[in-house]
Amino acid sequence: MKVVSYSQFSQWSSCPHKWKLNYIDNLREFTGNIHTLFGTSMHEVLQKYLTVMYTETIKAADNLDLNSMLVERMKENFKEWEEPQCTQEEMSEFYNHGVIILDWVKKRRGQYFSKSGYELLGVEIPLDYKLPKNIKFVGYLDLVIKDTVRDRIKIIDIKTSTMGWNKYMKADKNKSNQLLLYKQFYSKQFDIPMDRIDVEFFIVKRKLYEKVDFPQKRVQLFTPANGTPSINRVINKFKQFVDESFLDNGEYNLDNIYNKVPSDKNCRFCDYKDKPDLCDRKVG
Repeated sequence: MKVVSYSQFSQWSSCPHKWKLNYIDNLREFTGNIHTLFGTSMHEVLQKYLTVMYTETIKAADNLDLNSMLVERMKENFKEWEEPQCTQEEMSEFYNHGVIILDWVKKRRGQYFSKSGYELLGVEIPLDYKLPKNIKFVGYLDLVIKDTVRDRIKIIDIKTSTMGWNKYMKADKNKSNQLLLYKQFYSKQFDIPMDRIDVEFFIVKRKLYEKVDFPQKRVQLFTPANGTPSINRVINKFKQFVDESFLDNGEYNLDNIYNKVPSDKNCRFCDYKDKPDLCDRKVG
């Protein structure tokens, strides 16, 4: 049985040819960098803090040595790489940013997370939903919290960012589609009506703008449009991905034409931009 994820769908949406190279031709390689290492480590520390807060006490969570946890997770995640992709200077810089973020979140925790009337349903909750064509959708939800008073569910996705999401990043459907798909499959897998499910991006910022007259926060909350029209748009696009890329028996559709979509955004960090034998399209 083939497995599809949001990452695959996002790649296909941006450039079907890149998705083909990565998955049908199986050429993908993990090339982690300081941003992915920091993002993974911050996820783990924030999830641990919130787990202790909800399952034990706020005091117990606040007594955790979050800074030591962050440096430990960064070191352990670094060891998992086959080849180092960042420098010691980068590790130190990002760690120092993380210390500031964690201190900011802990001091203002009540603005974002409350125990009164809420319970934590879990972190890294797996989605494992069977689809037609002998494939299944797999994903993991960073945080799922229940409002016990209103009987509502909130799916929260943690993102690390240099300076937050600007209006162009918020408008990028390849970002917001993630939570819309998660909402759809969580609803189906756990039999919860979609109109009782809320979604939110919890974005932590490493840096703040300099010389500005307005107060800035280290946390940015963003809720994308996630009503029925938005959900249907994403589901139809996802269905197109499945229909075009897989045969009825679940095998890859080798006869489909997977178009190249060159652009500054798609090509700048593409693994195949300097491999003309695999991708000969040029931007411009």
